[in-house]
Amino acid sequence: MTVLDHRALGRATLARQLLLDRADMPVRDAVAQLCGMQAQEPQEPFTGLWSRLRAFDPAALSGLLTGRSVVRTHLMRRTVHLVTADDIVAWRARHDAMLRQRVLGTYRRELEGVDLDELAAAGRAVMADGEPRSMAELVRALADRWPAPAPRALGEMLIAALVPVAQTPPRGLWRSRGGVRNVLLSSWLGRQVDAPAPDGADPVGQALVRRYLAAFGPAASADLRAWCGLAGLPAAVAALREELVTFRDERGRELFDLPDAPRPDPDTPAPVRFLPAFDNAILGYHDRGRIIDDAHRGLSVAGERVVLVDGRVAATWRVDAATVVVTPLGRLSSADRNAVGAEGRELASFLSDGESHRVRVATSPD
Repeated sequence: MTVLDHRALGRATLARQLLLDRADMPVRDAVAQLCGMQAQEPQEPFTGLWSRLRAFDPAALSGLLTGRSVVRTHLMRRTVHLVTADDIVAWRARHDAMLRQRVLGTYRRELEGVDLDELAAAGRAVMADGEPRSMAELVRALADRWPAPAPRALGEMLIAALVPVAQTPPRGLWRSRGGVRNVLLSSWLGRQVDAPAPDGADPVGQALVRRYLAAFGPAASADLRAWCGLAGLPAAVAALREELVTFRDERGRELFDLPDAPRPDPDTPAPVRFLPAFDNAILGYHDRGRIIDDAHRGLSVAGERVVLVDGRVAATWRVDAATVVVTPLGRLSSADRNAVGAEGRELASFLSDGESHRVRVATSPD
């Protein structure tokens, strides 16, 4: 079985994550290709799409949110993601059990004795009028019936697990601020989420495997679960085995992939790319060695924005007084520093709407 090293796997990831060459595709298609974008920090997806699409116009993503073609909602790993309306309708029921268990993992004691089905029905009844509500408003409407649980536990269980909701604009719009307000997904989209599959069938699981591999492969079953948090997907992988190709990584893990998916030559040049906080190009794997060194793995879960140089995390970046400040994690060559500076100036121009082109690259790592 062919062994793929970190460099080969990294180039495959860059190609499928639209980071090897900026793509000419509509924003909605890019969000679908990426299987959604992690979005608990509302402005970060704009940088993620700027790094992936040619001539990206942030107004296009804002328009998709207000037009209800893309929604903000809890999904993979119980994290807020941007996903297309079609994907959330198809995928939400498959995530129900995982979302419930993850909230219970945090608030099990506070929710002891609460009938979750009754709580879900009551939450839907309160939200049936289609009016967006904050979590606090929703909890206040239910407090007389469930006075004992901490409000945070009750609210998180409702809007992150039991009741499919969308977070409404202006939250998530370009350069807009807005608190989290939730509305029933069915009210927002004008259609119900797809019903769960019959017992023993898992067509959505198989579809998720295919979509994940198209966006992140080649990958192991453990990588797939790290991305979505779902149980039971090894069975879906097994059901698809005959249509997949297999490899091994340097650790000996079996990797699965779609036969015709891009696997570029490991020596393919990789341009400098600036990634936003919590980008799934890093978080979408259990073994992230294809793109980040183990010594820096914690950056990806701490919300640090990172810079890719030759396809690997080589620096962090932040915005300070209208300047993009880059701090290398190790020594950068003169050519790499110049490339980082050039891409950083383009990013500064994007973030400041052309008003500033300032970038500062630290001379050495912290």
